Formats: sequence, C-alpha cells, structure tokens
Amino acid sequence: MRRKIVKIDEEKCTGCGLCIPNCAEGALRIIDGKARLISDKFCDGLGACLGHCPEDAITIIEREAEEFDEKAIEHHLQNERKAEMKMSYPGCPSSRPIEFSTSKIDDNRNITQKSSSTLSNWPVQLKLVPIQVPYFQNKDLLICADCVAFAYPDFHKDFLNGRKLVIGCPKLDDNQFYKEKLTEILKQNPIKNILVTYMEVPCCFGIVMAVENAIAASAKEINLKKVKIGVNGEIKLEEEKLVKNSALITN
Repeated sequence: MRRKIVKIDEEKCTGCGLCIPNCAEGALRIIDGKARLISDKFCDGLGACLGHCPEDAITIIEREAEEFDEKAIEHHLQNERKAEMKMSYPGCPSSRPIEFSTSKIDDNRNITQKSSSTLSNWPVQLKLVPIQVPYFQNKDLLICADCVAFAYPDFHKDFLNGRKLVIGCPKLDDNQFYKEKLTEILKQNPIKNILVTYMEVPCCFGIVMAVENAIAASAKEINLKKVKIGVNGEIKLEEEKLVKNSALITN
C-alpha cells in the first residue's frame, strides 16, 4: 500500500540518536553510525521524531510500504524490554559485574592532595547493571542522572562515597524501562537507603519519578533522598523522604 512514512537522509544524519527515544514504536535504531528505520510496519508516519533531529535529516514522504501494524509493534517492544531486563553479562567485558575496594575520602586532606576514586562497582549504566548482584546486598544506592557527575565538582566526596552507583539519562532512554528494572533491583536486593541526584533541567526529573515509582512498586520501606543540581554545579534543592506502604512520608 502507498502511505506516509519517515525517510532518513544518511548524508545529513550524524548518528546522534536523539530521534530514538522519541519514536514510541521503537521503529528507529542506530546501525553503522546512522539512524535507520528497522521495519516499515513499525512506523506510523506521524513524524514524532522529526523535531528532535538537530540536522533535519528526517522527513515524511509517501511511498509503497507495509501497513502499520500495532500488534507487531507491541510484540517488538515487549521483546526489546525483555532482552534489556534479562541483560546481566552478555559476554561483553564492559558488562561484567565487578566489585572492588576503594579508600574513603578524608575530608581533612590537604587541598593539594590528589583525589582518589570512590567508585566501587561496575557496570554503572542502568541498562547494563544486573538485577541481582552481591554488591547490592545491604548497601546504600546512588541513582544518578549521568550529567550530575560532570556538573557537581565534589561528586565523589559528597554523593558516591560509600554508595553503589547506577546512572542513566531519562531524556535519551526509556523511563518505563528504568522504573521496571529498578523495581526488580529493589525487590531482589535488601537496599534501605537511596540517594537520587538529578539536574535542574525539566527532562531530568524523569529519573526521580522512575525511582519513586519503583520504590512504591517494590512494596518496601526505603529512605529516599533527592538532590537537584544546577547547571552551574550548585545544589538547588535537597529533600529526604521515607517511602512506606506506597506513600511518601517526609522525615
């Protein structure tokens, strides 16, 4: 049948990936450094991805294409989510779970003393972190929007020190996936305290929503501290709450 569908100009496309999270049907994927339509039947032709391409590489054209198939999309998205949820160590060295010892930062150290890392687990990307690993057992968890570490100068000392880390970007990733995976992590590991750090930009609050929804869905009592960081590196807001019986109770 002849219908409207997206077209990607490969010469203009830089492979930045900003179009990917804005296609609700999961029809786009970065392949060989370029955004590509993986199946005609996944594209509704409405063009929700158009305005998110900084290079204007995506347009809507009319051509012969498979009929838009909502059932196929539902099956496709379910398979994508299951694959991501099951991912623990798929053989890639970058995804192998590792825990290592670090020295705690001395607040009284000389200003000229070289800083040391307090990172004590790997991987840290939420998409790669296994759901159940020994280093989550009875540990405090830092859930961090990934820009925070670049904006806040004392990230290791004030936030990471003594905590296990997972990071993500709610703007570029699937926030529903974040919520579902965090829920499973909290259900399967005895975590009592969570610190979530996020940037002041509006889209970044999505990671806070994912964390709060995950804690509520886990049916556990967990202390949650939220810290908002400004783009200039200063702390804009600090808030600490106890999640109990799916309700937020201010301490």
